[in-house]
Amino acid sequence: MVREILIWPDPILKQKAKPVAKVDDAVRTLVKDMFETMYAADGVGLAAPQIGILQRVIVLDTTPRQPESKPLAMINPEIVGMEGETSYTEGCLSIPGEAEDVDRAAVVTVKFLDVDGKEQTLTCDGLLAIAVQHETDHLNGTVFVDHVSTLKRELIRKRMKKLKTEREDRPSA
Repeated sequence: MVREILIWPDPILKQKAKPVAKVDDAVRTLVKDMFETMYAADGVGLAAPQIGILQRVIVLDTTPRQPESKPLAMINPEIVGMEGETSYTEGCLSIPGEAEDVDRAAVVTVKFLDVDGKEQTLTCDGLLAIAVQHETDHLNGTVFVDHVSTLKRELIRKRMKKLKTEREDRPSA
């Protein structure tokens, strides 16, 4: 089921997500819905807080730009290693139409549970490393505009408030 993606500066996006206690059918359904929502919005990553669920769950699929990768669901992801530096022009499904350069680690190692509840460790680079950091930020109440200048952030905030108002004023089908 495709869920509604919250638009920043929605207050839920500033909250820290809680760890998943047990990987069960409810979590697997959430993961399935998150993949459907991410694909419907043409994204490469989505965190549960973006759909209003304060749980530490992210989904990623960078295969359009990294054919060797595969779709990933990470439950309770924890970045345990970072190497190098890179800058990437990031966008966000919660901040549609905006993109800014963000400095990130070039390579990250992440520990997480898969949809079967098994612990995994993965070292990522390229777009996948960027996406893991971006989505993990969401779990900690941080959005990519928190990494840019105050002036840019305020300009984007005004545009997002205008977008939210336009969406709320639009008659529903």
